[in-house]
Amino acid sequence: MSTTTEAPKRRALGKGLESLLPRVQAVATPVQEKMQPPEAEAGTPREIPVEAIERNPYQTRSRVDEQHLAELAQSIAATGVVQPIVVRPLPDGRFQLIAGERRWLASQKAGKQTVPAIVRQVSNEQAMEMTIVENLQRTDLNPMEQARAYERLGREFKLTQEQMAQRTGKDRASVANFLRLLRLPPEVQNKVEGGELSFGHARALLALEDPKWIQDAAQKVSSLALSVRQTETYVQGILNPEKKHKREVKEPLDPNVKDARDRLQRALGLKVHIEDRNGRGRIIIEYSRLEDFDTLLGMLED
Repeated sequence: MSTTTEAPKRRALGKGLESLLPRVQAVATPVQEKMQPPEAEAGTPREIPVEAIERNPYQTRSRVDEQHLAELAQSIAATGVVQPIVVRPLPDGRFQLIAGERRWLASQKAGKQTVPAIVRQVSNEQAMEMTIVENLQRTDLNPMEQARAYERLGREFKLTQEQMAQRTGKDRASVANFLRLLRLPPEVQNKVEGGELSFGHARALLALEDPKWIQDAAQKVSSLALSVRQTETYVQGILNPEKKHKREVKEPLDPNVKDARDRLQRALGLKVHIEDRNGRGRIIIEYSRLEDFDTLLGMLED
């Protein structure tokens, strides 16, 4: 007669994953018993050939930073894999990755034949949810990858925003803001995913609501390399043109200043504003296309 003692609660891959991995002894088939010793089921890492592991079909990360992967490979080559990956057994004797794709890829790049792994008996649904939650708890997903991961949690598992926040350790407002990114036009989503626009830029642009306005504004923000604060001001100018107009209304220009403005406009072919206060002020040159900006730079450099 044998007795079992409750294993002490260990730290899993994150707060959300702990709730997805109850400490329950899985019932293994004869084949699985042969390839999985008892200690593997208890959560003790075992060495598994990297070639015996298949990529996770539920992976939410669409891009891998090759430089960071190379740095991780160098670290693994020198000191090994510090944190084991998580896999599940497949009927054909191979394993499917659940968490730790970068460590698995870097181990291959480092020339490792095996990688430490914890084997878990989980269903397809559990594997998918674990993978999504594990990725959302990391910081290397771009905003669009995070948005799609949250959307998939809601679609596949019918989770509310509050439930998603609890599973991932985020606040509900953050989940809602990421999900709103999916309302961006595809072209703008690509700019966010590629790092051309930040999460803050995207949030500011969403205030425009109209897809065509968002796309046009995103192009201008990107071409001018506007900051998030400048983007917010620019968007407000589009949404409230009457306020912008009131700010631009100035006292009548001095005839000499007006003449200088007109000459500049004719010379540059662009709209020019001159703000003058007793001989001090500034000149503002407007342009609507990047080509106009390049032409202006060329003229100033000559």
